[in-house]
Amino acid sequence: MRITEIGTHVLGTPWRNLTFVTVRTDEGLTGVGEARMLGHTDALVGYLAEAERRHIAGSDPFDVEDLVHRMKYGDFGRAGEIVMSGIACVEMACWDIIGKALGQPVWRLLGGKVRDRVKAYANGWYTVDRTPDDFHAAAKRVVERGYQALKLDPFGAGRMELDHAGTVLAVDLVEAVRDAVGPDVELLVEMHGRFSPATAIRLAGLLAPFDPAWLEEPVPPENLKALAKVSAHTGLPIATGERIHDRIEFRELLELQAADILQPDVGHSGGIAEVRKLAATAETYYVQVAPHNVGGPVLTAASLQLGVCTPNFKILEHFNDFADAAVKDVAKGAPQVVDGHFALPEAPGLGVELDLDAVAAFPQQNADFDLYADGWHFRGTRS
Repeated sequence: MRITEIGTHVLGTPWRNLTFVTVRTDEGLTGVGEARMLGHTDALVGYLAEAERRHIAGSDPFDVEDLVHRMKYGDFGRAGEIVMSGIACVEMACWDIIGKALGQPVWRLLGGKVRDRVKAYANGWYTVDRTPDDFHAAAKRVVERGYQALKLDPFGAGRMELDHAGTVLAVDLVEAVRDAVGPDVELLVEMHGRFSPATAIRLAGLLAPFDPAWLEEPVPPENLKALAKVSAHTGLPIATGERIHDRIEFRELLELQAADILQPDVGHSGGIAEVRKLAATAETYYVQVAPHNVGGPVLTAASLQLGVCTPNFKILEHFNDFADAAVKDVAKGAPQVVDGHFALPEAPGLGVELDLDAVAAFPQQNADFDLYADGWHFRGTRS
């Protein structure tokens, strides 16, 4: 079996463009992959056009390791976010093809299941005014849908520091959400790399009474010793990793023991097998994995395969019940959250079939998403 061609298909929403990649073979099987680029969609599509000629066309989709290695190292330049995302799209499509050829879901090809369902957490649910009452009501709607975990960034446009008024409001929002969901629901606090270590440590202390299940990316991702400083000064679990795009670059993070939960994005980190390898390394440090997932149905399905077969997998992010819910309809078999969990996927491959006509109904947009701008949390729902 050989790959004959690939196709790129961009689905646009006001705050995110989702790039789907189809990989076709000479035996009639087609696999799908997906990545969500923040501001670099055209660059990803351009890279894939070059990579198709140089590396992808003519390859055996069963030889995933060889293809990934050639795409990563065959151009000599160091692979960054764009290249690793392109690799990821093609890699997960190859696993989709392999699973379809063998009649098995991908998780069964990676060692089999270690759980019968995968816990989900909701994101994108707080596109409301930043008031405690509005956040309280929105959080209530999340648990009414059966979710047992949810995440929020309550810090507005905060950056490096957060003034007194911003601090009081952030704490009030978290308190309101905790009150709405009760003590048994996991409450995950996102910081989006906003703060200095001193600010992050101060905020961690103020939020501790509300029992966050983790603090995510409290400081910018470039200086891991700054993250280690935060970790050393709070008893709250630290999660990070969505902006690290190569599993090898997680080595220093693990050696510093600066994080308790790793959050690689399957769509940015080279794909399914690369993240599975990272999870195995993390397991030796007793660190859990909770992939960042701001994608549509294909990326969610790929991440779910890992959730089934990875012992130290904690939980999977899900936007698509609350933000741009219509994107679930572009793929038959899109994963669904029931009682706070994704069910065990049983269909061959990734278990989803992409409807390209449905994708075309959502043309690419100028999805300018600035996490440091006032009102970013509306995610395009308000002008």
